[in-house]
Amino acid sequence: MVTFGIEEEYAFLDALTLLPSDVSPAVYRALQVDRAESRHVQREFLLSQLERPSPVCDTTADALADLEGFRRRLGAAAERVGVIAAGSGTFPRFDRPGVVTDKPRYRRITDEYGVLGGEHFLSGLHVHVHVPDREHGVRAMNALGSWMPVVAAISANSPLWRSEDTGFSSWRTINLQRWATRGTPPQFADAADYERRIARVVGVGGTFDAALVAWNMRLSDNFPTIEVRAADAQLEAWQAVLVATVIRGLVSTALAGAVPPPLHPELIDSALWHSARDGLTGGLVHPFSGEVVPARQVLGDLLEHIGAALDREGDTAQVGEWLDRLLAEGTGAERQRAAFAQGGLPALGALYRDTLAP
Repeated sequence: MVTFGIEEEYAFLDALTLLPSDVSPAVYRALQVDRAESRHVQREFLLSQLERPSPVCDTTADALADLEGFRRRLGAAAERVGVIAAGSGTFPRFDRPGVVTDKPRYRRITDEYGVLGGEHFLSGLHVHVHVPDREHGVRAMNALGSWMPVVAAISANSPLWRSEDTGFSSWRTINLQRWATRGTPPQFADAADYERRIARVVGVGGTFDAALVAWNMRLSDNFPTIEVRAADAQLEAWQAVLVATVIRGLVSTALAGAVPPPLHPELIDSALWHSARDGLTGGLVHPFSGEVVPARQVLGDLLEHIGAALDREGDTAQVGEWLDRLLAEGTGAERQRAAFAQGGLPALGALYRDTLAP
């Protein structure tokens, strides 16, 4: 059984205006975090955010129960403080730069990145999957590159920015391209090559340490994991676990044997932009052929590709059911866009509140 963990970032919004609300310390207190859970609730870059890494999970059922339990506690704590906790890849609106959490590292990021720091109203879903060692981690990264646009499409949940529909399903993905390191990492010869090239980019631009290498995949420096960062924060817990389970399946498949050669880097970059715009509403670049084909076909081929890994973990039926549900209900981006178009800010706020822990 391959273990995994899920890091979720949440936004705190004024209950009426949906503007950012700098209340993370108050929400933290309202959560009545005990000594055991305090390791899993962390202040984020902005005072209007909170991050919560899950414990290490063995099964999708464990992960779902954990996320649902915390989200219920978070929603109740936010309500006591008088705000909405939202699982969205972007804050839907803001009228001033964000207030940065008072930590030396965060202050330095603000100095290095200027206006980008103040506009970092972005929330992600980061998935850690255990790998035996860094050599295996590099092998998995090399195989996963072509699948990053598909992960971005499945998780697309950030269509709104500055009170407007951006026309993109994942504006967070587009926004992150402004940082010094970004997008899908290159192919690496081995772990030593990975370490050399990480060290080379540190010190260039605003990347003053390895943690700021903002590729959508990287090896963790703290855990024996590969960390995939391509996904937006999710409206609902089951969507977050779906993304995590698919990523675990991709990593396990990569480590089990031969995989098709990756797409060329420039095509992966274009495919990522394509997925950020369209989500699952149109075609996707197929990770094997590089052709744009219907999204449903790519998801079917994804299930076939990771089928043996899903079978080993007992996830096949659940992932199939969740993908069918995603296609039927739409991604978070589609649901946000529909709520905003039909009922404006009140309907959008209700969507955030009702989906955090239904």
